[in-house]
Amino acid sequence: MSAITNAVNWFEVGTDRPEETGRFYADLFGWGFSEQGTPEASYRVAEPGPEGSIQGGIREIDGSSPNYAIFYVQVADVADACRRAEAAGGKVLVPVQSNDNGLVFAHLADPVGNHFGVYSPPGA
Repeated sequence: MSAITNAVNWFEVGTDRPEETGRFYADLFGWGFSEQGTPEASYRVAEPGPEGSIQGGIREIDGSSPNYAIFYVQVADVADACRRAEAAGGKVLVPVQSNDNGLVFAHLADPVGNHFGVYSPPGA
C-alpha cells in the first residue's frame, strides 16, 4: 500500500454473495481478484488496476448485516483521526481495531451520516 497519508486509497465492498459480486465487477470493469481471506470468511483483493487506481477488495459478510461499499483514507494515526472526526461533528461507528497483520482501522460517519473508514498500514 502507498505510504501517502490522508489519501483515499482503499475501498471495500461487503456482501453476503461474494462470488456473484466479484463476477459483477469482473464483467463490468475487467477486475480480477485473489483470495486473501480465511476459511471462515472470504476476502477477495482486487488485482491492481490502471496506474493511479486505488486498491480494494470484496469482504464476505453474513446475512445479518446489510451489504455495503466504503472508501478508506490512509492516516498516520487512526485514534487521532477518530478524535478529530468527533470534534468536527462526526461519529465513530467502529472503534479502533487491528487485525492479525497489524493493520489498524476504524469506521466513521461524517456529520450527515456518510460512512467511511480510516486506516494505518502495518508498521506505520
